[in-house]
Amino acid sequence: MENVCGLKDLNKVCPKDFYPLPRIDQLVDSTSGCELLSMMDASQGYRQIMLAPEDHKRASFITFDGTFCYVVMPFGLKNAGTTYQRLVDKIFRPQLGKNVEVYVDDMLVKSKKVGSHVQDLEETFAVLRKYRLKLNPKKCALGVTGGRFLGFMVTQEIGGRLLGRKPGPPDF
Repeated sequence: MENVCGLKDLNKVCPKDFYPLPRIDQLVDSTSGCELLSMMDASQGYRQIMLAPEDHKRASFITFDGTFCYVVMPFGLKNAGTTYQRLVDKIFRPQLGKNVEVYVDDMLVKSKKVGSHVQDLEETFAVLRKYRLKLNPKKCALGVTGGRFLGFMVTQEIGGRLLGRKPGPPDF
């Protein structure tokens, strides 16, 4: 379903959520030395988060066919990205930095040894099933030695290399 209403007025009155997003360079660098990777993308990530019932009236809109309200987080909501990041940080906490990295709806399962990758995937899929999060299979690459993650080409040997953009000045 396309966004049928603007969220500008609602976004104006919502306080900014300053929850931090992970540093992309650190996520990409963490793939260095991993023998197998699986890149996964959540299917319509934000729309998998239910709104609290008391917030339904705040996310209502009027059309020629009547008054409706969102029951899931709509795309375009001011704090949708940080809310989703908080969710995945919480549910994947035991795995983060070990065998999983997550940036909003982009997930990476990484294994230092080929033999542990199936177990790492099973652990990740168990979490996804428990919280009923769905993946977009067209945007998933499982059990690969390299691939695209957050705009970088990641491989076992080099960690990440930026794709399609000129690198910026070095960090000081």
